Amino acid sequence: MNIKYRLTLLNFLEFAVWGAYLTSMGTYLAGVGLGSHIGWFYSVQGIVSIFMPALMGILADRWMEGQRVLSLCHALAGVFMISASIYGYETGTSAEFGFLFSLYTLSVAFFMPTIALSYSVAYSALEKEGLDTVKAFPPIRVWGTIGFIVTMWIVDLCGLQSNSGQWMVSGCLSLVMAAYSLTMPRMPIKKGEHKTLFEALGLYAFRLFLKPRIAVFFAFAMLLGFCLQISNGYANPFITSFGSIPEYQSTFGVQHANILISLSQVSETLCILLIPYFLSRFGIKKVVLIALMGWVLRFAFFGLGNPGGGVWLFLLSMIVYGVAFDFFNISGSLFINQETDESIRSSAQGLFMMMTNGLGAFVGTLVAQAVINHYVFTPQAAGASGAEVIAGWQTCWYIFAAYSLVVAILFGLLFKNPKEN
Repeated sequence: MNIKYRLTLLNFLEFAVWGAYLTSMGTYLAGVGLGSHIGWFYSVQGIVSIFMPALMGILADRWMEGQRVLSLCHALAGVFMISASIYGYETGTSAEFGFLFSLYTLSVAFFMPTIALSYSVAYSALEKEGLDTVKAFPPIRVWGTIGFIVTMWIVDLCGLQSNSGQWMVSGCLSLVMAAYSLTMPRMPIKKGEHKTLFEALGLYAFRLFLKPRIAVFFAFAMLLGFCLQISNGYANPFITSFGSIPEYQSTFGVQHANILISLSQVSETLCILLIPYFLSRFGIKKVVLIALMGWVLRFAFFGLGNPGGGVWLFLLSMIVYGVAFDFFNISGSLFINQETDESIRSSAQGLFMMMTNGLGAFVGTLVAQAVINHYVFTPQAAGASGAEVIAGWQTCWYIFAAYSLVVAILFGLLFKNPKEN
């Protein structure tokens, strides 16, 4: 089979594993009485993203072929995720947070490195075929997002959004991915000088903080990273909570929140195509400001909308997500690539990811959890009415929108384009 088709399936499976639970897990946790702990399940992804990809990368560099490390990680991730699913199914609403969270964390710890490993496997295979990775890989990577959307829909249509069956789907797909990874072209173990753990973790890149413009950019990368996992963790339980109000119980959004939310990923796929034009036309500062305003609108539309007559506001929230997410993450990566020396470019990219998806997402999700616990889950536990709970959700979304607006204003004032003095 053509290597492009084989890698397309690899990317499809890679992100299908993630899509099975990432946007619906919050609804399951809220349903079994763990709503106040949702933030921990999402923030742990940020913690393990700081060190596990680097550690697995060292393993692939020194001792095992990359495709075998990819297979091993998926096998372990799948086993722990299936174990979490079985435990959740058997205990129902009596599931203990500590044990369930431990199984989930072990799964995520081995899954998060597979994203980078799958990229490495793809790059290696394409280069063996003499193909230009810059041109050949993006059309392949798009199928990863499609895989993510497909499993979101499967979980939704099979009625698994509110139970641990979504983890079973993810775990089984991980085992399929573990087997399929072994069919990929062999990656050579690198010989000669190897990176130390200090180098692999990107710690040399911290010297970039001595450059004022880069330091400011990294600081705002962390502040924007606060927003990244909020809607992943809480959009689904928010939308489904409208089911407590009779007039919304039978609406499409309440019944199929995952399908509605999947429009965010569709928007993300399409917005990638707009980035080259916007960067060349407006520059990095204005593009990041557009992304920040995208987050303002993302959260504000959630606060203003509802699954009934206001569902169009939810739809707008899904559309602007692509701008909010892509215009910073991808444009920011390109900016770092242009602003750093080749000798530390990879480490700089690792630092960028650490500030956004690692430290930023970790802190932001826990702060969001505290806000939502105060306005939503505490009143809910005290017997608040459905309307009161919805009002609490709306307050939270407005707080998140206000935060994003403040960050946007500060970024506009403090960050200077490369051509500015």
